[in-house]
Amino acid sequence: MADDKGLTSRADDFAAWYNEVVLRAELADYSPVRGCMVIRPYGYAIWENMQRALDDMFKATGHQNAYFPLLIPQSYIEREKEHVKGFAPEVAVVTYAGGKELEEPLVIRPTSETIIYDMFSKWVQSYRDLPLLINQWCNVVRWELRTRLFLRTTEFLWQEGHTAHATEQEAEAEALQMLGVYRTFMEDWMAMPPVTGRKTDSERFAGALRTYAVEALMQDNRALQAGTSHNLGQNFAKQFDLRFQSETGTEEYAWNTSWGVSTRLVGGLVMTHGDDSGIVAPPKLAPIQVVIVPIYRKDDERDTVLSKADEVAAMLRDRGLRPHIDRRDNLKPGAKYWEWERKGVPLRVEIGPRDVEQGHVMVVARVTPAGVPRKESVAEANVGQALADRLEAFQASLLAEARQRREDNSHRGITDFTMFREIIEGDGGFVYAGWCGGETCEERVKAETKATIRVLPDPEFRSPDAPVKCVVCVGPAQHEAVWARAY
Repeated sequence: MADDKGLTSRADDFAAWYNEVVLRAELADYSPVRGCMVIRPYGYAIWENMQRALDDMFKATGHQNAYFPLLIPQSYIEREKEHVKGFAPEVAVVTYAGGKELEEPLVIRPTSETIIYDMFSKWVQSYRDLPLLINQWCNVVRWELRTRLFLRTTEFLWQEGHTAHATEQEAEAEALQMLGVYRTFMEDWMAMPPVTGRKTDSERFAGALRTYAVEALMQDNRALQAGTSHNLGQNFAKQFDLRFQSETGTEEYAWNTSWGVSTRLVGGLVMTHGDDSGIVAPPKLAPIQVVIVPIYRKDDERDTVLSKADEVAAMLRDRGLRPHIDRRDNLKPGAKYWEWERKGVPLRVEIGPRDVEQGHVMVVARVTPAGVPRKESVAEANVGQALADRLEAFQASLLAEARQRREDNSHRGITDFTMFREIIEGDGGFVYAGWCGGETCEERVKAETKATIRVLPDPEFRSPDAPVKCVVCVGPAQHEAVWARAY
C-alpha cells in the first residue's frame, strides 16, 4: 500500500483490495473460529436494510415467516440420496452433547429442506391447505475449505423460502416468481443488474428438479451467484410423506420449491460498486445516506455550527432520509471525510460558520457520473428536496454504470474455442456461446479454463442470433450458455 491510509488498488490485486476494504470499512472481521466471520455493526446495518426490503417483497407475494431448528437428525438428511451426496462434504455433525454421546448424530443445518418438509407433512392434509408459503431468516453452516469474508464462510446468514403446491405448474410458477423477486431487488435496491436463467444439471441444487439463478458480474469480471430458486419436484415430498387429498379425492404428493439469498449479497455490493477509496453504498441500502460534518476552529463557533447541523438533519429526517452528524472533536474534518468515504456514504454535507451566515451548505457526492460536479453549494431552505433528488440520481447512476459495465464485458457470438479460451483466460466476463448439452463439453471447459456455465439465459438475455454450433465440440447447439469464472 502507498501509505497507511491507502488501499491496494483494484487493478493491482482485486482480491487483496476486497479483503482490505471489508475490514477497513468495518463491515466484518475474522472470527477466532476458522472460516467464520464477525459481522460488524456497519456491515450488519447493510444486511438489515437488505432484509427489510426483501421481507416486504416476500410478504407482498403471500409468504409468511417462521423458524425451524438449527439441529437436524442425521437420518433426515440421509433420506434424499442426491441431497445427502451433494452436501456430505460440507456437513458439520454434533455427536456429543449433554455430557454423553448422542443416540443419533445431529447435523447443523446446511439448508433446511428435510426438517421443513417433515413439518409440512404434519400441516398439510387437503388441497385446501395449499399452497403453503413459508420463509425463514436464519444461519446455516457449510464446512468450507476456502473462505472469504461474506462471499464464502463456514457460517453465514440467509433467508430460505420453502413452499408446497398442488401441481408442478404451480411450483414452477413459484420458483420463477421468486427468481423475479430477487432480480428486482438486486436491480432496484442494490443497483446490481444480474443475468437470470436455468442452471445445467451438473450445477443444479442437490435433490432439485430444476434450479434457476441470478448471476451478477463483478468489477474483476468474475461471476457471483447471488441467489437461487429451485423447483424441487416431489423428491422431498415422497421422502417425508408430504401428501394431500386432491379436489377429486385422490391422494397426491405435494410439489415443493426452495429459494434463498445470503450475506454474500453484501460482498456483491462491495465488488459491484467499490473503488480504490473504499465501498460505495447504494443510497437505498446505505446505513447512513448523508453524513453531516460540522467545521469550526473556535469554541464560540461550535454551538452555532452544531445547532445548524441539527436543523439540517431534522429537515433530512422529515424527508425520510437517514442522516448522521459526526460530532467527534478528536478528529479533524479531513480525517472524517476519509473515514466516511471509506464506508461509502453517498453524500457528505459540510457546514462551517460562513455557511451558516450565508444560509447554505456544501454537498459532496461520494461518486458522480462524468461531467457532473462532485461538490456544490445548496441553499439551506432547499436542502431536503435537493438531497433527496441527488440520492435518487445517485442510485440510478450506479445501476446504469453497472449495467453498462456488464454489457461492455459480455462477449456474444463466440464460435471458436481458441477465442473462447483467450477471453476467459484474459479479461474474462460473460461469454455467450453455443453448447451441445453434453456434460463432456461442459467438463472440458471447466478443466481447461476453470470457467463454468453460469446459466442457460432467460429469453431477454439471449443473443439476437441463436448459436448454431457448440463452441467446444462444434456439434449442433442445443442451448446458448453464459460461461464465466466465478466466486
